[in-house]
Amino acid sequence: MAVVYDKQKYYRTSEICKAVGVSRTTLWRWVKAGILVDSIKRDRRGWRLFTETDLRMIKEEAQRVR
Repeated sequence: MAVVYDKQKYYRTSEICKAVGVSRTTLWRWVKAGILVDSIKRDRRGWRLFTETDLRMIKEEAQRVR
């Protein structure tokens, strides 16, 4: 379930992976390789939070044909 902070909707890592259809391992491999930028926002537990824009960028990467 997405969370709302300061009128902005954020998604947790598991929600992003499920929506895009990739594993956490794949997501972190893309971040480590510099294909995606790591999320700056984190909740009080330190869990990453992704915006709608982040979600769109990750979906685009997942659908890219090389």
